[in-house]
Amino acid sequence: MLAQLTSATGKEVRQLCREQQWTGPTPGLALGYVQANLVIVPQSWAFDFLLFCQRNPRACPLLEVTDPGSPEPRSCAPGADLRTDLPRYCIYEHGQLIAEPTDIRDYWRDDLVAFLLGCSFSFERALVRAGIPVRHLECGCNVPMYRTKIACQPAGRLHGPLVVSMRPMKPQQVLQAVRICELYSFAHGPPVHFGDPEGIGIRDLGKPDYGDAVPIYPGEVPVFWACGVTPQAVVTESRPELVITHKPGHMFVTDLQEGDLLSWREVAR
Repeated sequence: MLAQLTSATGKEVRQLCREQQWTGPTPGLALGYVQANLVIVPQSWAFDFLLFCQRNPRACPLLEVTDPGSPEPRSCAPGADLRTDLPRYCIYEHGQLIAEPTDIRDYWRDDLVAFLLGCSFSFERALVRAGIPVRHLECGCNVPMYRTKIACQPAGRLHGPLVVSMRPMKPQQVLQAVRICELYSFAHGPPVHFGDPEGIGIRDLGKPDYGDAVPIYPGEVPVFWACGVTPQAVVTESRPELVITHKPGHMFVTDLQEGDLLSWREVAR
């Protein structure tokens, strides 16, 4: 099924998730469609989170905010249902992860506001086309993600560390990756760090905080991007009463085409 889903539409992937026929990670699915991180908070926390996104745009590039109580992302995927259309979710109560369901209708409330944030999976096809390896796609696993010692800009009651995703490549490929990803500001943009992981507080690349470890071959360096799992690290620090997110790597696939959101610099080329 995985090979078939590379050419699927966003709507087709969402339907499989709704029917619980796909409950795994989404890298490599519906190529060309924008994938999104999901964060759902009570309306009493919504302004704080909106401000957090504004102050931390590399980690939280905002794609859409729903009306309170509405599970439909009307701009990114009209007719979709954020309660059912992701492979798997994380439920946090007071900062503690309590469940990872495939459907959140039992947790839904009329005061909940959903935020969709851009995802680095959206630029991976461009990297592959340029001959830059995307190791977790090669390995058929989830991308490795790590908490760092870099503090996000706090906003209201929200504070916590930046989370990064990692893709290894040769040093001579890093500049090309930067140039490509600069066009994808909606998907975290260019890397925030490459080389020594301890420089950003990562002690062991073989033990990611989220996702799966991937091999780094001789002559390669780890390259790190800001990651939309950052809000989940912030949740554990800030302890809101209830937060619902996607399970790391298990994204919401929108109807948006990647080309529709590219930086104006792409048009100038």
